[in-house]
Amino acid sequence: MMLQKMASIDAQMRLLVPKRVSEDDKLIEYDALLLDRFLDILEELHGKELKDKVQDLYELSGLYSKTDGAGDVQKLQQLADVLNNLDPGDDIVVASSFSHMLNLGNLAEEVQIALRRRVSNAKKGDIGDENSALTESDMEETLHRLVKQLKKSPQELFEALKEQTVDLVFTAHPTQAVRRSLLQKHSRIRNCLSQMYQKDITADEKKEWDEALQREIQAAFRTDEIRRSQPTPQDEMRAGMSYFHETIWNGLPKFLRRVDTALKSIGVKERLPHNVKLIHFSSWMGGDRDGNPRVTPEVTRDVCLLARLMAANLYFAQIEDLMFELSMWRCSDELRERVSKIESLHRKEAKHYIEFWKHIPPNEPFRVLLGDMRDKLYSTRERMRQLLQMNGKSDIPVEETYTDASQILEPLELCHRSLCETGDKPIADGSLLDFMRQVSCFGLSLVRLDIRQESDRHTDAIDAITNYLGIGSYRNWSEEERQEWLLSELRGKRPLFGSDLPVTDEVKDVLDTLKVVAELPPDCFGAYVISMATAPSDVLAVELLQRESRIKQPLRVVPLFEKLADLEAAPAALSRLFSIDWYLNHINGKQEVMIGYSDSGKDAGRLSAAWQMFKAQEDLVKVAKQYDVRLTMFHGRGGTVGRGGGPTHLAILSQPPDTINGSLRVTIQGEVIEQSFGEEHLCFRTLQRFTAATLEHGMHPPIAPKPEWRQLMDVMAVASTNEYRSIVFQNPSFVEYFRAATPELEYGRMNIGSRPSKRKPSGGIESLRAIPWIFAWTQTRFHLPVWLGLGSALRDALRTDPRNIATLRRMYNQWPFFRVTIDLVEMVFAKGDPRIAALYDALLVSDELKPLGEELRRKYSETRDLLLKITFHDEILQGNPSLKQRLRLREPYITALNVQQALVLKKMRDQNSQFCSQQNGSKDQSDVPTTPRRAAELVKLNPTTEFAPGLEDTLILTMKGIAAGIQNTG
Repeated sequence: MMLQKMASIDAQMRLLVPKRVSEDDKLIEYDALLLDRFLDILEELHGKELKDKVQDLYELSGLYSKTDGAGDVQKLQQLADVLNNLDPGDDIVVASSFSHMLNLGNLAEEVQIALRRRVSNAKKGDIGDENSALTESDMEETLHRLVKQLKKSPQELFEALKEQTVDLVFTAHPTQAVRRSLLQKHSRIRNCLSQMYQKDITADEKKEWDEALQREIQAAFRTDEIRRSQPTPQDEMRAGMSYFHETIWNGLPKFLRRVDTALKSIGVKERLPHNVKLIHFSSWMGGDRDGNPRVTPEVTRDVCLLARLMAANLYFAQIEDLMFELSMWRCSDELRERVSKIESLHRKEAKHYIEFWKHIPPNEPFRVLLGDMRDKLYSTRERMRQLLQMNGKSDIPVEETYTDASQILEPLELCHRSLCETGDKPIADGSLLDFMRQVSCFGLSLVRLDIRQESDRHTDAIDAITNYLGIGSYRNWSEEERQEWLLSELRGKRPLFGSDLPVTDEVKDVLDTLKVVAELPPDCFGAYVISMATAPSDVLAVELLQRESRIKQPLRVVPLFEKLADLEAAPAALSRLFSIDWYLNHINGKQEVMIGYSDSGKDAGRLSAAWQMFKAQEDLVKVAKQYDVRLTMFHGRGGTVGRGGGPTHLAILSQPPDTINGSLRVTIQGEVIEQSFGEEHLCFRTLQRFTAATLEHGMHPPIAPKPEWRQLMDVMAVASTNEYRSIVFQNPSFVEYFRAATPELEYGRMNIGSRPSKRKPSGGIESLRAIPWIFAWTQTRFHLPVWLGLGSALRDALRTDPRNIATLRRMYNQWPFFRVTIDLVEMVFAKGDPRIAALYDALLVSDELKPLGEELRRKYSETRDLLLKITFHDEILQGNPSLKQRLRLREPYITALNVQQALVLKKMRDQNSQFCSQQNGSKDQSDVPTTPRRAAELVKLNPTTEFAPGLEDTLILTMKGIAAGIQNTG
C-alpha cells in the first residue's frame, strides 16, 4: 500500500518522494510523519509565510535534484534568488529548518534500520541494513556458517573466542557537529517514533506518543544548534564517557549473553568465562596531545580521575542492586567463613557504618559480603571526588579503597562459586555473572587512556638531556649513534637528570606528562603512541623517558606510520627494532603497530594509501613472524571514506590474511561514536559486528591477491599518486583554489573540537589536519580526496592493455579489498554533485582560478564513468536500492543548504572588509529589513562577530545541516 504524504505538502512535492524498496520499508512513512510535525511547528512558531517559503525552497531543490546531466540550472538559479533575498532573521530560520529536517530524516532512517533488523531476525534471515548480510552478520549466523561451510568444530570456535580481543579506542577528534543536548533530544524523538509504530499500540497510546513526539521536535528546534565556545578536552571526555553510562555499561553483558546463546546453538555447553576480554575499551580523550596544546599533563590527570570516579559510581549502583537480588541464606563454608571475618572486623572497629549492618539479617551472608564491598566502593568514589576537587589531595586513606579490579572480582567470584556449590547456578549466572564481566572489561578506570605525542617532542626531550650531560646534541646524531647511546642507558641504571634540567615548555610538557603516568594507577593507561615515527630510536627514546620518569609498569610503545613513505619504510623499521636484543626481550613477544588512514590519504590519495597500507600490513606481519612476535594492528580509521571509514564488517574482512589473528584495535571517533553507541540497539550491533567479523577473518581469511592483481595495483597506485600529488602539492594555484572554493577557512567557527585545525599555525595542505581537509570538500559535495587519482589509475590501466578491463572486473568480484575500495568510492559519488561544486566556483572563485575547477570536474566525471565500467553498473548504487532511496530523500534538503552556504560565504568574504565602515553611515544595520516575528532570532547572534548580523550563524547552521545530510563531518 502506497504510504500517504502529509496534507500540508502539495502534489508536486509528493512527486519528489522516492518509492518503497521492500515490503517492510516504512522509511517514507516515517519521514513524512516527522516532516509533517516539523512543518506544523514551524508554522506555529514563525508563521505560514515562512513555512510556505521553506516548502517552496524544498520543491525547487527537489526538482533540481531529479535532473541528470547538466541539470536544470534554472531551478538552481531560482533557488539562489529566493535564498539571496531573505532577511537575516529568515536566513537563520531557513538554515535551521533544513538542518533539523535532515536530522529528522536521519532518525527516520535509524528507526527503519531497526525495524528491518527485527523483521529479519523474526524471519531468521540476515540482519537488515543498507547492505544486508554484505555489511554484517550476527554471531549465530557467523558461527553456524563457520561450522557448516568451513567445517570448523564448535570447540575450535569456542577456544578462538576465548583468545580473541577487540579494543575499541574512543577519540575526540573534532568530528561530532551535533551538540550533546540535541543528541539527547534526538534519542527521545527516535523512541517516540518507534513506539508509535508498535503492533499492539492502542489509539489512545498512539495519540499520546504523537503528542510527545511533537514536544520533542519543538524542543530540538528551539535548542541552539551552535556551540558558542570551543569545548575543552575535559568536555570531550565527559561527552565520550557518557556513552558508557547510557548504553555500553548495560550493553556489554547483554551482548556477551548473546554470544553464549550463539555458542549454545552450535553445541557448546560452556559459557564464555567472565574474565575473557572479548571487548576492550580505550580512549584518546585527554591523552592525545599531538598538535593539541590544550591537552596538558593536568588535563591527562583530570580525565583519568574522572573516569575512575565514573567507574566507581557505576560499580556502587550495581552492588546495591545485587544486594537486593542475592538474599538467599544457603552458602558454602568458604563464604560463611569470609562473612564471619567481616562481621568480626566491623564489630571490633565499630565504624560509622555499623548501623547499616544491624539491618542485614544474619541469615543473608551474601548481603554481608556485598555490603562490605559497597562501603569500600563508597570510599573509593569519595576519594576520587576529593582528588578531583582538592587538587590531588584526599583525607580518605588509600587502604580503605579499591586500587585494582582484582580486589572487586575476588569476592564476586567467591559469591559465584558459593551459589554454584549450593545448587543455585542459574542465579549465579544471572546479574552476578553480568557484573563480573563488567568488572573484567572496564576495570577501575572504565577505559584505558592512550598517550599520543609526536616523535620530534621526544627528540627534543632527549636532546635537552644529552646537552645537560655535556655529551653533545642528540638531535644532530645519526640513527646509529642515537641507538647506541639509548641502549647503553637502557641497559644501565644511572639517573640521567635531576630537577635542575633546563627545559623548554615543550620538553617540560613531555616530562610532566610522564610524571602523571608514574603517579596514577597503572590500569589508567594503555599505549604510548608515537606519531610521525620513522626509526627504532623513536621507540627507544620513549622507553628511556619512561624509565627515567620512574613508571613502574611502562606503557607499551606503539609507533604510528601515516604518510606513504613512512608506510613503505615501516617493515624495515620494525625489522631493525626487533633485531635489537634488549628490545626483543623487553616486549615479551608482543608488539603493536598503528597505521594511520587519514594522513596517508591526504598525502597520496585514497587508492594509493589503501594499497600501501594493505602491503605494509602484509610485510609487517612477515617481519613479526620472523622474530616470533605476535603483532597487533591498530587501525586509525576516521568516519569518512577519505579517512578510512566505511562498513565495519567489510573493512575487517577486507584486511590482508594473517593480519588480525584474533587481535584488533581500531579508533571510533567523533560522529561515529554516536552512530555506533548512541542507542542500545546500535551498541549491540557494533559489538556484534566487530566480534563476528574478527572471528570470521581469523577462521576464514580472505583470499590473497593474485600476482597479476598485485602487479596491476602497483602500476595503478603509481599513476594515482602522481596525478593526486601533481594537483594537490605541485599545482601552484591549488591551495588558493581550495581555500576559495570551499569553507575550509571558516571551519574553525563550528567549535566542534578542542584541537586546532592545523598542526602548525602557518603552512599549506601538508600542515592541515585530515579532518578539515576532508570536511571542506564534503561540504561542497565534491569529495575530491576520495576519488582524485583513481580515474588516472583506471584510465592508464585500460590504455596500457585493453584486457585489463577483464582483470579489474575479476578483482572487483573476487578480491574483498578491491571491492570494498571501489564500492566506497561509488557510495561517495552517490553523495556528490559536481554541479553544486560549480556553483561554489561561480560565486567564490576568481576568474583566473576557475579553469582549475573545470579541469577537476572533468576528472570527476571521467572517474565516475570509469568506475561504472569496472563495476558493470549502469548507474551509481545500482546494487543498493535502500541506500539510494535514503540519499534521494536527503538530497533536496542538502542542495538547498549548499546554495545557501555558497551565498553566505560570498557575503561574508565580500563584507568582511566593509562591515566596520557600514556602522558609520553608508548603511546602518537598522536599515536591514527584519520582521518582528523573526527579530528574536537575531538575539542569539554572536555580538562579537566581524560580519553582518546573521551571516556567521547561518553559515554554521548550513555546515551542520550538510554534515547531517552527508552523515560526515570529517
